[in-house]
Amino acid sequence: IINMIINMAKQWYQRRVRGFKAKEGRRRVGLVVEKAPARPHYPILNLDGEVVGEVTSGSPSPCTGQNIAMGYVDIGYIKNGTPLQVQVRKKVFPATKVAMPFVPTQYYVEKK
Repeated sequence: IINMIINMAKQWYQRRVRGFKAKEGRRRVGLVVEKAPARPHYPILNLDGEVVGEVTSGSPSPCTGQNIAMGYVDIGYIKNGTPLQVQVRKKVFPATKVAMPFVPTQYYVEKK
């Protein structure tokens, strides 16, 4: 039984390491897109027009009044305030990398 548990732990660890290596070049970021809302699978571009990532989700935000999106971008573009572009249909719109969460939490935590 101990050998079985050790083998399961090794397999789990190997799967985790493989998963991290597959995504080591990209990070999830938040974007504020001007004008049009970004939708899944739209490309994220740098200012030179090169594809540096992909949108995973996006919509107009009723809380912030802006079009927000999340996506994966290359590591060189993960700093807050980085100007990017998102291609929505056949047009390119400016976007800015922002910190997440988009809206700060306001829930009450009782002090003990």
